[in-house]
Amino acid sequence: MDRGFRIGRIFGINIYIDPSWLFIFVLVAWNLTVIFGQFHPEWGFLLRVGVAVTAALLFFASVLAHELAHSLTARAQGVPVRSITLFLFGGVSNIQRHPPSPMAEFLIAIVGPVTSIVLGIGFILLANATAAPAQLGVTNPQQLIQQLDPLSTLLVWLGPINILVGIFNMIPGFPLDGGRVLRSIFWVITGNLRRATRYASWIGQGVAWLMIGAGIAMAFGVRIPFLGEGLLSGLWLAFIGWFLNTAAVQSYQQIVVQDVLEGVPVSEMMRTNAPVVEPDITIRNLVHEYIMGTDDHAFPVLDGERLVGLVTLQDVRQVPRENWDQVTVREIMTPEDQLVKVAESADASDAVTKLSQRDVRQLPVVRNGNLVGVLRRRDFVRWMQLQSEETGQQIADIG
Repeated sequence: MDRGFRIGRIFGINIYIDPSWLFIFVLVAWNLTVIFGQFHPEWGFLLRVGVAVTAALLFFASVLAHELAHSLTARAQGVPVRSITLFLFGGVSNIQRHPPSPMAEFLIAIVGPVTSIVLGIGFILLANATAAPAQLGVTNPQQLIQQLDPLSTLLVWLGPINILVGIFNMIPGFPLDGGRVLRSIFWVITGNLRRATRYASWIGQGVAWLMIGAGIAMAFGVRIPFLGEGLLSGLWLAFIGWFLNTAAVQSYQQIVVQDVLEGVPVSEMMRTNAPVVEPDITIRNLVHEYIMGTDDHAFPVLDGERLVGLVTLQDVRQVPRENWDQVTVREIMTPEDQLVKVAESADASDAVTKLSQRDVRQLPVVRNGNLVGVLRRRDFVRWMQLQSEETGQQIADIG
């Protein structure tokens, strides 16, 4: 699902900013303000803040370039891309389905780190080009930075940080880019995407737990080579490890779901007797005649046989109780043209992707504008649990 604020569109790809990105942006900008003040105490506060904010913006523009490289390569391989979202841990491309081949997977994965490293080298070269000739002869890094002007200082920071981003993403911890490169190799060896994802996921979880362990050790004062020590650094590393572990597990679950549901039509698992309501009944009637008598949280709204909307328990909660006798379902429902719908002949794996991306619990199933059923998350889980105990256990968390 696309979360956050849409800020634009590049090459036909929607760009979003998640609210968590604002936190990390402020943190990076403030940290750089402090660092620049240590190296350049002669700079005024506004100059330090201005350079820091500019550096943070260019850094996240570099992250966006990294994700655009993934997205454009995916489209070149025939894989549709819905959007890119910048969030707490950087960026993520919303690629609609898995690559068609190991080579496509390799190319899509490797191009991101390569882009970051090339950008880093480019910024370093620009920094050398903008520095005064006398400064280039300084061998002490601290003295060199202290002599640089604001533009060169900004470029000197952007270069190494982009290279570090590229190197970090090549860690073989799925679903990092390095983990996806590893999955492409396993895919070639096994000839099976699901098995390759399982192996890459196991390694990704192992890397994640190493990061969690190292982070906890750092928080308690243990100095880790190349990582250092300290409470905040340790907690941040442990948090990243936790995020990677969760992502590795979820990525494998998604493969299991798509593998089991491939070729299965929605009609095999949809609910055909879902309760429906008329658009002109009052909220009080909806509550007492429908909501209180079932465990459903959403009800298709029909005008005759035609679907005109969907009303949910959340919609009802937004209406004050004293107005229940005056407000009708039509006034609070989500109109049909704003609903995420699916055809009964659609592939079930595509339907579960819609449920996940749009963060909804059910999809109306339609034929020529008429409702023929409802497909809920719980219907997916129940159907898959019937296929095998192992598969059902692996995907139970999606409900």
